[in-house]
Amino acid sequence: MNNPYQMSSPGGWRLEICANSFTSALAAEKGGANRVELCENMAEGGTTPSYAQIKMCRERLSIEIWPIIRPRGGDFLYSDDEFELMKDDIKICKSLKCDGVVIGILLANGEIDKIRCAALIELAKPLPVSFHRAFDMSNDLEKALEDLIEMGFVRVLTSGGAENALNGIANISKLVVQAKGRIEIMPGAGINPDNIKEIAIKTGALNFHSSARVAIKSKMEYRNQTTKMGSVEDEYQYQQTSVELVKQIVEKLIL
Repeated sequence: MNNPYQMSSPGGWRLEICANSFTSALAAEKGGANRVELCENMAEGGTTPSYAQIKMCRERLSIEIWPIIRPRGGDFLYSDDEFELMKDDIKICKSLKCDGVVIGILLANGEIDKIRCAALIELAKPLPVSFHRAFDMSNDLEKALEDLIEMGFVRVLTSGGAENALNGIANISKLVVQAKGRIEIMPGAGINPDNIKEIAIKTGALNFHSSARVAIKSKMEYRNQTTKMGSVEDEYQYQQTSVELVKQIVEKLIL
């Protein structure tokens, strides 16, 4: 499917959308993004999407599909059983012919778990592997970056260790310089049409990550106000990627 928005600028930028469903991934494609990090449970930072979500995206979309391999929310120190789940999920992604997978594992001391990460990279072959924002929770960003490069990760998502990418511009810029093209540094967290241009110019990065989400109001007519199914404040709305927001980000990068 040819999309007039789905193109790279002369500078070679690429936009990744964190998509929490097939519908969000479809919006990312329609908006002109190059790739989706497919996940579920974004309120917990994203967890592994279901087999059906991955399968539908792969069958119906032409955009790159990179599922996140994360068995639960919370920290990035995983049990042996959780590690086995990650292995099986990678095998599923390979069987569904995904374009790559996204992982992140830390040791208790905050260092990158090089042994487990290397095992997953080997298992994922020939799929490339990216490292998610567990990177920002590591105890030394410069050392962690060298570890990721040594293991063969192709990309790392980071806010520069800050609350959001805008506040982390200085650190992201340093990481781009340190990387020297050996790995893609992808700013993410809070990126939107209003700040993408500034982040792109000041960091020198070429890959960018955004959820481009909006709240979708429920069409339920009957609403039980005395009980809740989860921890979100309003259960009669949900988050979904917006085609228009994706287009706006793309347009700011092109101009």
